Amino acid sequence: MLNAVILATVTLAGALLIWPRVANATLWRATLTPLASIIGSGFLVLGPILDVSYGGYAPLVMLGLCAVAYLFGSAIRYNIADMEASPAASRVTERLETVASIVLAFAFVVSVAYYLNLFGAFGVSLTGLDDRFHAKLLTTAAFTLILFTGLTRGFSALERMEQVSVCLKLMIIAGLLLGLVVYFGEATGQGALQFDAPRVTGWASLTLMAGLIVTVQGFETSRYLGSTYDARMRIRSMRLAQWISSGIYGLYIVLLTYAFVSDPQSLDETAIIDMMQVVAPILPLLLVVAALSAQFSAAIADTSGSGGLIAEVSKGAVTERVAYTVLVGIGIVLTWTANIFEIISYASRAFALYYAMQAGIAAIRAWRGNDLPRVALFGVMALLGLAITVFGTPVE
Repeated sequence: MLNAVILATVTLAGALLIWPRVANATLWRATLTPLASIIGSGFLVLGPILDVSYGGYAPLVMLGLCAVAYLFGSAIRYNIADMEASPAASRVTERLETVASIVLAFAFVVSVAYYLNLFGAFGVSLTGLDDRFHAKLLTTAAFTLILFTGLTRGFSALERMEQVSVCLKLMIIAGLLLGLVVYFGEATGQGALQFDAPRVTGWASLTLMAGLIVTVQGFETSRYLGSTYDARMRIRSMRLAQWISSGIYGLYIVLLTYAFVSDPQSLDETAIIDMMQVVAPILPLLLVVAALSAQFSAAIADTSGSGGLIAEVSKGAVTERVAYTVLVGIGIVLTWTANIFEIISYASRAFALYYAMQAGIAAIRAWRGNDLPRVALFGVMALLGLAITVFGTPVE
């Protein structure tokens, strides 16, 4: 019965997303890109990590991650507005923007490895080849496909997947949340809710949290949609995407944390599959479908974005095709030398450095505008971004 209700919820969510009044609304279309990036890569892996590491305090950690991300987003939104009001950048901010673009290109390189390693893990999770070796083989094959496509045809054919995968992912998340609400309700009725003690405390808990920033990353994509949307729309859509994703993440973590007994022995990148098996048999299959489509389309988007940024920053000295080749090479090396939790930490630190630079740029712009409260806020966020870059650690 629950399987049928979940499928009905997924269908209704899909109908809502393709309803012309929603699908064609400018604000929603502008929101979809950052929203898909935020809740795409980390959603499935983050729940078990927080549950095992922080126990009953996991929702507070999730709230902290979303708050930090929102503050970094506020710095980027300030830069968007200021660039619109004062298009002529100072020499300092212009140079910092160039360096930030280089850092972002590198962050994209690491994030593609992160996406495709999740793709490989989920791709073999329901098969008889469910082990790290075959997951890495599938990841390597995906890298090879992306490189071949980028070198021969460009990414236009594969990029058409993005809109479909975004809707598919949001539909399945709606079904997942419904299943968790029902399971949570049953556990409440049976007096079986859990409040597990945290397994990571003190300084280690802060550095682990820092290493998870990438799981709420993605809002910065609004910064680079200037050819499609004006500054006001990009600011509104980024803010809306962060509010929606924070609500989804918060509900998900609360339902997961207190309805399940945390098991550190089962913690891996696909732990959510086994956890959802007890909720409803249909959920593992739906989650695998969501993971495969989301990770592959995200990898395509970031590969294309990284190649474009590198070509732009190098003023054509490094072509997009050369950049794709380097990206894939680094990604394959990371795949075979690091585990997924280490790659998550590397990606978090790379994006944190980018956010630190954007916050620093925002502080300079605010100083120029004699906006001292924002100078202080963005200065603190720049220091926090640097601290995350230095101290972020992976899940053990």
